[in-house]
Amino acid sequence: MSKKTPQPEGHERAALVSVQQRKPTSGDALAELEQLSSSAGYVLAGELSCVRARPDAATYIGSGKLEELGELVSASSADTIIFDNTLSPIQQRNLEKALGKPVIDRTGLILEIFARRAQSAEGKMQVELARLEHLATRLVRGWTHLERQAGGIGVRGGPGEKQIELDRRMLDDKIKMLRVRLGKLGRQRSTQRRSRGRTGAFRVALVGYTNAGKSTLFNALTKSRIYAADQLFATLDTTTRKLFLAPQVNVTLSDTVGFIRDLPHTLIEAFKATLEDTLQADLLLHVVDASSPMLHEQMDEVHAVLAEIGADDIPQFLIYNKSDLLPQNLQVTNDHTASEGMDGRASIARFAVSALTGEGVADLKHALLDAVLADPRFRSAAQILSNTTHLSA
Repeated sequence: MSKKTPQPEGHERAALVSVQQRKPTSGDALAELEQLSSSAGYVLAGELSCVRARPDAATYIGSGKLEELGELVSASSADTIIFDNTLSPIQQRNLEKALGKPVIDRTGLILEIFARRAQSAEGKMQVELARLEHLATRLVRGWTHLERQAGGIGVRGGPGEKQIELDRRMLDDKIKMLRVRLGKLGRQRSTQRRSRGRTGAFRVALVGYTNAGKSTLFNALTKSRIYAADQLFATLDTTTRKLFLAPQVNVTLSDTVGFIRDLPHTLIEAFKATLEDTLQADLLLHVVDASSPMLHEQMDEVHAVLAEIGADDIPQFLIYNKSDLLPQNLQVTNDHTASEGMDGRASIARFAVSALTGEGVADLKHALLDAVLADPRFRSAAQILSNTTHLSA
């Protein structure tokens, strides 16, 4: 199914393609891709979606859909085609030759967004490392000059082949250099963590799907003003602030990069130093967008990434954010005791919160204080506070 969407001129126009191997069970298959492409600065030109039992080896979508996509690109004057799937180098190259336009897959699009959003020196290096590792597997688009090779009978290879080897070596050298520099920054970060650990602080980390409202909740809890926006991957660099719950209770809260479906493995590897803040946490606040039609799928993706980085055994609070957007008959009921959550997982407390309006934030801070005081490190603070219910608003 294809759809042309008229849009204002002035921006690079993108035709979006989503190929599902089964019928989507809920939500719009293209909705997230639209958000991703918009975050990368593209204007929607048209859409095409289809269901295939298996991807076509040459073009991913097959000859019939390729012809339909070509008509859509021509009719919508699209400058770029963006796939909501991971394409092989051969598939990407064949699609570009057939359509005469640049083709970006999901991995390339996410890398492009990360490159635009990275602010810190470490974040920029992490994104550059992931981008180069992705580029090294295909050498396409910006490297199309490498396809021109010269040679003849009795000649083994030619200038093109030598150029490929030179460029591969250049990529490998830069990748190694970035890994060394990131290693040094990682050791510095570890030293800072040990320093924070010696203060005896109880460490809490916000995790969740991108655009679930983690940064807004971070600001509501710590009274900070870090950047928060209704867009995917608004936060890439980890931010840590003190969280005041009560006197003599030392708590830090960290806001981390959001996760997403099919998050490129190269990005997970590159951002491992940043994600180690999650591994060092005593408690995770798993923030979910309660109003999202893809709620359960998004929660599963977060659990998958937590398992991949080895953080799935850290205690969690499940925070249903944006509860103010839910209709009255779908309100989430708070359960501050360990119980089975809406996602079928056991042993997590759940809270309905609106970080934007402040609803439920005070209850969450009370529960956080209880969790901290249950830690043996804060036994003396618990004794002092046993006769008071003081808690900062």
